[in-house]
Amino acid sequence: MAERAVLRTAGRDGLILVAGLAVLGSVVGYLIGGMPGVWGALVGAALAGLFCGATVVSMMLTVGKGAAATGAVVMGGWLVKMAILIAVLAVLSRQDFYDRWVLMVVVMIGAVGSAVLDYRAVKDGRIPYVQPDARA
Repeated sequence: MAERAVLRTAGRDGLILVAGLAVLGSVVGYLIGGMPGVWGALVGAALAGLFCGATVVSMMLTVGKGAAATGAVVMGGWLVKMAILIAVLAVLSRQDFYDRWVLMVVVMIGAVGSAVLDYRAVKDGRIPYVQPDARA
């Protein structure tokens, strides 16, 4: 299905983004804040990966389903991601092993980058608006 191809592209590009964030963020984080900067970048990349991956997986689960099912899964997934984010940030707020600024920047770049990559995957995808009738 064309929809799955678009989602595979979005998933692949998301993995590349997260790997790049982890590597480049760790290098920049180390230059800015030493090992706490590295940890901030790695935690940020992990959170970005959770968000990218969960979105693609939730969409993959609903390919071919109706709009209501898709909306319910995507909204439910978003609520679960927000709960996980709040829990992780609550736990991390009491820790001092990471650089908060590096974490914030990596998560923000991950969120914006993921949205741009998802948009590009959908824009470049070849998904028909209507399915031809097989009986015709």
